[in-house]
Amino acid sequence: MKGARSSKSEPVPLRHRVTYALYRLLRSMLSALPLSVAVGLGGVLGWTTGAVFRLRRGVVEENLARAFPNESKAWRRRVAVDSYRHLGREAVMTIRLGDATPEDVRAMIEIEGLDAFRDDFERGKGVVLVTGHVGNWEIGSASLAAHGFPIEAVAHQQRNRRFDEELRETRGRLGMKIIPRNEAPRRGLRALREHKVLGLVADQNVASAGVFVDFFGVPASSARGPAVFALRTGAPLWLGAAIRSDVDSPRYRGFVRPLDVTIDEDGDPEENILRMTRAIAAGLEETIRSAPEQYFWHHRRWKTRPPEESPSTGPAPPSPQAG
Repeated sequence: MKGARSSKSEPVPLRHRVTYALYRLLRSMLSALPLSVAVGLGGVLGWTTGAVFRLRRGVVEENLARAFPNESKAWRRRVAVDSYRHLGREAVMTIRLGDATPEDVRAMIEIEGLDAFRDDFERGKGVVLVTGHVGNWEIGSASLAAHGFPIEAVAHQQRNRRFDEELRETRGRLGMKIIPRNEAPRRGLRALREHKVLGLVADQNVASAGVFVDFFGVPASSARGPAVFALRTGAPLWLGAAIRSDVDSPRYRGFVRPLDVTIDEDGDPEENILRMTRAIAAGLEETIRSAPEQYFWHHRRWKTRPPEESPSTGPAPPSPQAG
């Protein structure tokens, strides 16, 4: 069945075995280096990917032009290159989580709003916690688990089964359970009904059945799931992120804050979903604006267009800006 997890009895393709072996070698090297050196190397590798090989550079620059049309081209080029450096650094930090303990994670990050989050959690309805691909979302989730919150996060299965198994083992050892995306409707509801935190990354393009809300002023097809989960269970809706404090220090400033949305109990459910999804998009946008170089601009966020737009034109082009 499409989307189902592969059986462990199925053979792992040769290319996946080779890729995983190279990854294990790289992980061993990075783990042996001092953390500051390893993270610095990650930044250099990220810079090389974006500035030399220019992988997905066109997508990054197009997205930045759409999100920040009033900034100069020089500013957007700087943010583009810095986003590759950030991606390289955070890839190293995520790899090093494989050897980290919950105590290590807690030492990396100070979380604003944690007491209020705990108060809401203890009301017994679970919590729908939304984040995006900004800062380091793995460390953000792991930090809540390290503070004792039972968290189940919805995530894509990795194509390489050995990568997927190692990532699951790391997340599990740090206190997080993973819900495969194709099982999210059933298991996500169950997690909330068992009074757990349901973690959702909700900033990627939804090809079908999404709801269009403005993201940086441009309609973007967005996931309905966070709003649906909150409405069906009565669980409070929160936003969270872990933003790197300093490029030279493995320290993060995290936050969790409630998304207070006025819901009409007797109104149109679709309107309530739209209101909540707008609040999520606005909260994520505010977070990204505070650290634009720490966002994953490499994804085609505005790929799916509203029915009223011509398929050939796509989103309205960004305003021209002199360099």
